[in-house]
Amino acid sequence: MPDVIGWVVANWIEALGFATGIASVWLFAHQHVAAWPVGIVTSLCWFVLFLTSGLYADSGLQVFYVGVSLYGWWHWIRGRPADEELPVTRTPARLALALLGVTVAATLVLGAFLDRATDSTVPLPDAATTVLSLVAYFLLARKHIENWPIWIFGVNLPYVALYLYKGLVLTAALQPLFILLSVRGWLNWRRDMREARA
Repeated sequence: MPDVIGWVVANWIEALGFATGIASVWLFAHQHVAAWPVGIVTSLCWFVLFLTSGLYADSGLQVFYVGVSLYGWWHWIRGRPADEELPVTRTPARLALALLGVTVAATLVLGAFLDRATDSTVPLPDAATTVLSLVAYFLLARKHIENWPIWIFGVNLPYVALYLYKGLVLTAALQPLFILLSVRGWLNWRRDMREARA
């Protein structure tokens, strides 16, 4: 009986993470501030789900997401002049280069740590997707448009294979939806950036 209850709870948590995940990416694509609290619910669900699935870096990532979500929520409301929306911008070149270097170094260090200190069966993929998620989420909080291609190509596409390998079918199925929503967000943000320049 406890196994059945555990299975039901895990599937309920995965389903809730699925639903709130879709909602938050849709809200981000439309630059709606409610994306942040909805995303916090998603992160809490996935923290539990990934921890119980042995995706330790991904579970730790959810803690970071909650913290950055609080910052992003504040920044989108308070990090702008009164009565104006925070504008979509490009990542400054120096920041982009710094993030590239940090991404490579952090992926190698985290991958080595997961390989030696945990029973992870996918240390390097777990590390790479985790680090790229951190970078993309930081850029999202700053409203830099480059967050979208990182989500699509560096996070969601690899997650399809990673989650299928781990048996998280519903979460794997969510990734193509995230990709479609991210493409829409990328296009919407590009349009808004062009209009702001006009």
